Amino acid sequence: MWVLSTRGFLSVVADDADPSRVLVRARVREDLDRLGELLPQLEPWHDPTADYAWRALVDRSEWGHALGAIAAEIDYRNFKNAVADRQGEARAAVYERVWAELRELLRG
Repeated sequence: MWVLSTRGFLSVVADDADPSRVLVRARVREDLDRLGELLPQLEPWHDPTADYAWRALVDRSEWGHALGAIAAEIDYRNFKNAVADRQGEARAAVYERVWAELRELLRG
Protein backbone atom coordinates (compact mmCIF):
# COMPACT_ATOMS: atom_id res chain seq x y z
CA MET A 1 0.00 0.00 0.00
CA TRP A 2 1.22 3.45 -0.83
CA VAL A 3 0.02 6.31 1.32
CA LEU A 4 0.54 9.85 0.12
CA SER A 5 -0.72 12.28 2.72
CA THR A 6 0.03 15.68 4.16
CA ARG A 7 2.24 13.75 6.62
CA GLY A 8 4.36 12.19 3.89
CA PHE A 9 4.82 9.25 1.55
CA LEU A 10 4.81 5.76 3.05
CA SER A 11 5.01 2.31 1.52
CA VAL A 12 3.47 -0.35 3.74
CA VAL A 13 3.92 -4.10 3.27
CA ALA A 14 3.49 -7.26 5.34
CA ASP A 15 6.24 -8.12 7.81
CA ASP A 16 7.68 -11.45 6.63
CA ALA A 17 8.69 -12.44 10.16
CA ASP A 18 5.45 -11.63 11.99
CA PRO A 19 1.99 -11.53 10.35
CA SER A 20 0.67 -9.34 13.19
CA ARG A 21 2.91 -6.47 12.01
CA VAL A 22 3.46 -4.38 8.91
CA LEU A 23 6.70 -2.86 7.66
CA VAL A 24 6.28 0.86 7.10
CA ARG A 25 8.89 2.23 4.72
CA ALA A 26 9.79 5.77 3.70
CA ARG A 27 12.24 7.45 1.38
CA VAL A 28 13.10 10.13 3.97
CA ARG A 29 13.27 10.09 7.77
CA GLU A 30 10.94 13.07 8.14
CA ASP A 31 7.99 11.07 6.82
CA LEU A 32 8.42 8.45 9.54
CA ASP A 33 8.97 11.22 12.11
CA ARG A 34 5.57 12.68 11.18
CA LEU A 35 4.00 9.22 11.50
CA GLY A 36 5.69 8.98 14.89
CA GLU A 37 3.56 11.89 16.06
CA LEU A 38 0.65 9.45 15.82
CA LEU A 39 2.62 6.39 16.94
CA PRO A 40 4.97 7.53 19.73
CA GLN A 41 6.41 4.01 20.13
CA LEU A 42 7.65 4.05 16.51
CA GLU A 43 11.33 3.09 16.26
CA PRO A 44 12.61 3.93 12.76
CA TRP A 45 15.86 2.49 11.49
CA HIS A 46 17.96 3.26 8.45
CA ASP A 47 19.05 0.73 5.84
CA PRO A 48 21.08 2.62 3.23
CA THR A 49 21.09 -0.41 0.90
CA ALA A 50 17.27 -0.58 0.71
CA ASP A 51 15.03 1.07 -1.87
CA TYR A 52 13.10 2.65 1.01
CA ALA A 53 15.95 3.41 3.36
CA TRP A 54 13.85 4.39 6.40
CA ARG A 55 11.78 1.62 8.01
CA ALA A 56 9.74 0.78 11.07
CA LEU A 57 7.74 -2.22 12.22
CA VAL A 58 4.21 -1.45 13.36
CA ASP A 59 1.53 -3.66 14.87
CA ARG A 60 -1.33 -3.98 12.37
CA SER A 61 -3.88 -2.62 14.84
CA GLU A 62 -1.64 0.40 15.52
CA TRP A 63 -1.23 0.93 11.78
CA GLY A 64 -5.00 0.87 11.39
CA HIS A 65 -5.30 3.48 14.15
CA ALA A 66 -2.68 5.69 12.50
CA LEU A 67 -4.28 5.37 9.07
CA GLY A 68 -7.65 6.30 10.58
CA ALA A 69 -6.07 9.32 12.28
CA ILE A 70 -4.51 10.42 8.98
CA ALA A 71 -7.93 10.17 7.33
CA ALA A 72 -9.51 12.15 10.17
CA GLU A 73 -6.98 14.96 9.62
CA ILE A 74 -8.37 15.77 6.18
CA ASP A 75 -9.35 19.42 6.51
CA TYR A 76 -8.52 20.68 3.02
CA ARG A 77 -10.35 21.08 -0.28
CA ASN A 78 -7.22 20.65 -2.42
CA PHE A 79 -4.68 17.97 -1.48
CA LYS A 80 -1.71 19.30 -3.47
CA ASN A 81 -2.16 22.80 -1.99
CA ALA A 82 -2.32 21.33 1.52
CA VAL A 83 0.91 19.42 0.88
CA ALA A 84 2.56 22.65 -0.27
CA ASP A 85 1.38 24.44 2.88
CA ARG A 86 2.51 21.68 5.27
CA GLN A 87 5.52 20.11 3.58
CA GLY A 88 6.67 22.79 1.17
CA GLU A 89 6.60 23.49 -2.54
CA ALA A 90 9.32 20.95 -3.38
CA ARG A 91 7.30 18.06 -1.91
CA ALA A 92 4.13 19.34 -3.58
CA ALA A 93 5.97 19.34 -6.92
CA VAL A 94 6.89 15.67 -6.44
CA TYR A 95 3.27 14.79 -5.62
CA GLU A 96 2.17 16.78 -8.69
CA ARG A 97 4.36 14.56 -10.88
CA VAL A 98 2.87 11.43 -9.28
CA TRP A 99 -0.62 12.86 -9.91
CA ALA A 100 0.27 13.49 -13.56
CA GLU A 101 1.62 9.96 -14.03
CA LEU A 102 -1.50 8.43 -12.49
CA ARG A 103 -3.66 10.39 -14.93
CA GLU A 104 -2.35 7.96 -17.53
CA LEU A 105 -4.81 5.45 -16.06
CA LEU A 106 -7.58 7.44 -17.76
CA ARG A 107 -6.22 6.40 -21.12
CA GLY A 108 -6.82 2.74 -20.28
